[in-house]
Amino acid sequence: MSYVEYEKAQKAGLKAFKAAVSKNENEYLPVLDEILKDVEIQSEVNLGLIQIPLDRVVGTSNVGRTYAFANNFMPILDYKTEFGAKWSALCDSQIEEGIREPIKVYEYLNKYYVVEGNKRVSVMKFFEAISIPAIVTRKVPKKTDDPEIRAYYEYMEFNKLTDINYIWFDQEGGYKRLLEVTCENPDEPWTEEQKKDFGSLNNNFCVAFKSIKGEKLNVGISEAMLIFLDVYGYENVKDLTPNEMKEKIHLLWDEFVSAANGREIQLQLEPAKTGKRKITDYFVTPKPKMAAFVFDKDPKESNWLYAHELGRLYLDEKCADKVKTIKVYNLNSEQETIDAMEDLILMGVNIFFTTSSMQEAASLKVAVNHPEVTILNCSLNTSYKSIRTYYARLYEVKFLAGMIAGALSEDGKIGYLADYPIYGVMANINAFALGAKMINPRAKVYLEWTTVKGVSKDEVIERFREKGINYISDQLMTAPNSDTKTYGLYYIGNDKEDDEEAINIAMPIYQWGVFYEKLLDSMMTKQFEQEENSSEKAINYWWGLSAGVVDLIMSNRVPEGTKRIVSIIKEQMINNEFYPFSGVINSQNGENKNQEEGSISPEDIIKMNWLVSNVEGEIPAFDELKDEAKDIVSLKGVTNEEDDEKVEKDEDTSVS
Repeated sequence: MSYVEYEKAQKAGLKAFKAAVSKNENEYLPVLDEILKDVEIQSEVNLGLIQIPLDRVVGTSNVGRTYAFANNFMPILDYKTEFGAKWSALCDSQIEEGIREPIKVYEYLNKYYVVEGNKRVSVMKFFEAISIPAIVTRKVPKKTDDPEIRAYYEYMEFNKLTDINYIWFDQEGGYKRLLEVTCENPDEPWTEEQKKDFGSLNNNFCVAFKSIKGEKLNVGISEAMLIFLDVYGYENVKDLTPNEMKEKIHLLWDEFVSAANGREIQLQLEPAKTGKRKITDYFVTPKPKMAAFVFDKDPKESNWLYAHELGRLYLDEKCADKVKTIKVYNLNSEQETIDAMEDLILMGVNIFFTTSSMQEAASLKVAVNHPEVTILNCSLNTSYKSIRTYYARLYEVKFLAGMIAGALSEDGKIGYLADYPIYGVMANINAFALGAKMINPRAKVYLEWTTVKGVSKDEVIERFREKGINYISDQLMTAPNSDTKTYGLYYIGNDKEDDEEAINIAMPIYQWGVFYEKLLDSMMTKQFEQEENSSEKAINYWWGLSAGVVDLIMSNRVPEGTKRIVSIIKEQMINNEFYPFSGVINSQNGENKNQEEGSISPEDIIKMNWLVSNVEGEIPAFDELKDEAKDIVSLKGVTNEEDDEKVEKDEDTSVS
């Protein structure tokens, strides 16, 4: 009996051996001693006797037994050798009563290397066992900026809380997100019941994913499961059988493909040319589409949503023959948003514009279940292929507003009120500061955040006044129910009692109506479908002045000379002849962020987590924020790169 089994195992080993040779890969087991030659090991931690996943047992500790196995742990020596006889005896033991004696291994980067028990591992892998008992010693490397090392440190924290060792993410952030989606208190150790429930879900997902050949995609199964949980919710799927999961996995296939390609984003910086119309287009009038605008609050109470509501009304006026619009608002939870969108689909709505990044998750869940519907979410840096996102390059007109502020401020002191430290906001701040500095080399921009605990807008404005700061950049516009004039770029006097009224100077604006019209045009000419079919990347529309979706309104208080130079730079931006983030740019800590002859890439502009040298202030830490700001910052926030460096230096790296 054991001879037959050994022959099968040897055949599998020789096949793997030959395949590795043909691909110029290592045909034998990896050796930990060789892997660690140039690695600084900080400590060794005894983890004791635990069950370890066999698919994470990848090599041997030293070179001694390496050449008896192919790189898949199957034997390659002749059956008549002493090795063959011992392997066969272990095979008989496994068949008769099961192998119980634990092996000894080193764990490094969540992979296991055998010290004692290579043949036991080989036999268990041959029989496709899931796990094996092992006495484990963890080798902890010194923390570096290497992505794999950073991910491993996050894994060790995850492992300490959960005792789970069968999950692996290649990039930092996966474990943190997995804790967030599986439990209410991500920082608390798991109970035995939590471990059992998650283990069952993981096993069922693996069975379902492999049954539809998901492993052929270049995406880790843990990453695929996290996508699955992100979309459907842990509580909704944890008790599903593998067969019940299969259908849901099928619906997410595009997302798995996107993940396999590195979750790349295709930034569309200009509206696509729509091309020539067919002759039949002149005789056939297409049925108007139905588009719903989804607001989480009442647009009358929010300057952000009110701007989008004006965009909807623009469509009603300018594009009534192409689209019929409807709005829903005051959707206070993800489930309310999903329910409202499902109801609207039954009413015939086939296009959705969800106007807040907090609606991203609801948009994704509806999109996965309704591929026949087009859903766009107003947010930046979203990597889901099932939905598209759209945003405007406001930093371009912020640069122009900064130029005006620099020209008008005699001492160069300018105030700036920001709200959420999220993607794109640092670009707006930095562009404004660079614009001010271009006109006034002495310009300093004093940054304050209205979402920081204990801070009110009125108090910040008063602090600016006390510092002699008269020109302030603030929110873009005001909601219709508000009578404040503190929006855009405005002037305040030094004496509050004598001059309480703000004087508006200039106002950067979003032209959402133009944006929506151009998006609608692309859908009507099939350009939209062509973009989707030609790319496996998530599509993000990020248009600016050249598309007419942002602009700057200047009051008559801006001097004619200043208006002229601002208009010249604006025209150059429209023609792609001038870029705000070009030339030498230094950050607050003196680091050079851009060379004289180049420009910062759009992708790096979106993800800016630093401030330019003439900004006084900093990006707030997450714990400094008001509770109402934390949700959106958790989803789309950035952290100060200097804070990141400080955390790394202060971090206790003796994780066990």
